[in-house]
Amino acid sequence: FKENRKDDIWLVDFYAPWCGHCKKLEPVWNEVGIEMRNMGSPVKVGKMDATSFSSVASEFGVRGYPTIKLLKGDLAYNYRGPRTKDDIIEFANRVAGPLIRPLPSQHMFEHVQKRHRVLFVYVGGESPLKEKYIEVASELIVYTYFFSASEDVLPEYVTLPELPAVMVFKDGTYFVYDGKIFFLILGKLVAIAVIDDKNSSVEHTRLKSIIQEVARDYRDHFHRDFQFGHMDGNDYINSLLMDDLTIPTIVVLNTSNQQYFLPDRHIESTEDMVQFINNILDGTAEAQGGDGLLQRIKRIIYDAKSTIVSVFKSSPLLGCFLFGLPLGVISIMCYGICTADTEGEVFEQEGAKKESGDRELTDEGSEEEQEEEKNGKYTELSDGELKQKDIMEKKKD
Repeated sequence: FKENRKDDIWLVDFYAPWCGHCKKLEPVWNEVGIEMRNMGSPVKVGKMDATSFSSVASEFGVRGYPTIKLLKGDLAYNYRGPRTKDDIIEFANRVAGPLIRPLPSQHMFEHVQKRHRVLFVYVGGESPLKEKYIEVASELIVYTYFFSASEDVLPEYVTLPELPAVMVFKDGTYFVYDGKIFFLILGKLVAIAVIDDKNSSVEHTRLKSIIQEVARDYRDHFHRDFQFGHMDGNDYINSLLMDDLTIPTIVVLNTSNQQYFLPDRHIESTEDMVQFINNILDGTAEAQGGDGLLQRIKRIIYDAKSTIVSVFKSSPLLGCFLFGLPLGVISIMCYGICTADTEGEVFEQEGAKKESGDRELTDEGSEEEQEEEKNGKYTELSDGELKQKDIMEKKKD
């Protein structure tokens, strides 16, 4: 694979055997492979155990599981969209195709405009602007399509001040890039309605409609500072906020410093949402999270906890082995250290007793020392006493 991968375009799922999300993706991934083969796509679909081939995974910058990448020549594109069959296939077809797709006729332009909510178009001939446009497209093709067209292909309502030009068509209108203003998400606040698309209750539908109405009706007020959207499910938001959010709900993310805002009251109408946004802009709304030291420590603990829980949920036996074996080794080491200390104390006590016994024997002295001491006492007696003692011994004999 490493030697021949540049000869083809590859869509690869880097997974870990113990990862619960990877197991959930597996049937979807099989469907992706079958459908892309049936449709005659030039993209080859594969999957790789990143834990067994860690050097390959490291080469492509794999940091989490599952990681989906499209490999095209020397480039590797990350997929960050929903893990559904249709979304993954659409991503693969978009990135595997040409960076800039030509629009040869008005009919084709209208057809593409109906299919895509956001449409980037370059108009004009060769120029430094086109080179920059191609450069940007090579990085952002993972998110949207980029097209080129001649001026006569554009709708009649479009007016261009000069050529060449870069345009974006969105929400029934268009904007012309003037070289100064950049419409980027990075650094903006992102207001998201977190809902369940499968839930057709009034509450879920209402929050989605509120976000759409604010984005449409208050474009002139908020488009400089805000992006708006809705998200199906709260798994991603929970991992981002390190908290469990009850859906449906509204959350505003600050993508520049990882702070987030939650409404202090229930959002019932468009006016409530506008008031919430104004509170954020004037600083009266309380910001949570951030990228400070405490939050980083909290993130490390949260990621470690999530990994452990994921391992035990997907494979309890593997979890017991991975985490039980190191704990067992540490326990044995601690037991050995404690046991060694106890035996050392016993040896010290026995040595102390032996030393004490030797000291007692030394105090009493040996028989020779006692005999010498006795003889010493005899020499201390006077001559008369010695004579008297010799007489008594003779009588005794």
